[in-house]
Amino acid sequence: MTTSTDIAVHDARASIERSRDRRANHSVGRKSKQLKIKHAWQKFTRFFIAAAVIMVAAGVIGAVLNGIGFWGVMIVALAILGAGGVFANWPKLPEATRDTLRQTDLGRLPAQTELFLEAQRPALPPPARTLVDGIGAQLDQLSDQLRALDPQEPAALEVRRLVAEDLPELITGYRRVPLSLRTKEINGRKADDQLIDGLKLIEREIGTMTEQIASGDLDRLATRKRFLELKYDGDAAAE
Repeated sequence: MTTSTDIAVHDARASIERSRDRRANHSVGRKSKQLKIKHAWQKFTRFFIAAAVIMVAAGVIGAVLNGIGFWGVMIVALAILGAGGVFANWPKLPEATRDTLRQTDLGRLPAQTELFLEAQRPALPPPARTLVDGIGAQLDQLSDQLRALDPQEPAALEVRRLVAEDLPELITGYRRVPLSLRTKEINGRKADDQLIDGLKLIEREIGTMTEQIASGDLDRLATRKRFLELKYDGDAAAE
């Protein structure tokens, strides 16, 4: 049975891990990192616009009143600092959850899944965190293959099932296991071991899917090349 001490210790460790990840700006994949950078630039743009509006308003008021004086300058400075504080913390990057992953379009699914993994990573055992990083790298490669894939193709549906359903369910299922039971053998298996084995399997499956989709692209390219060869060879023979 999980005790309050177990929960407190686990929460403290997870909090420390989250702090380390934030300080290191840890991203499990390239796509999630790009998404966070884009979000940061959007917030900076909002702040820049707000600061410009404040400065213009101060200039107009100063022109009407023949100057804004010391306190006016202080108010403008405080307003700009306040805008900076607001846009440093708002808006938050939308959280990726099991429910949102199911509704995410195929092209954005790898990046959103990486965000989901980043949020779950601190609560996982160290070997699982390493595997999560590997899955992030696999998702980056898969993302490049998904651009030309029809969302209704069997391959696309299989990708969605694995990435948006099986992977989140594996991790959330592990987190539902009481803390005191995660490292204890039950029916010959530990929850930690089951999680690690499941992540290894999913990592392999994503790699296999990426190769299969790439092979399909290469097959279509080879077909197109053969068509062009026949076309131009035929034209040359006709001449």
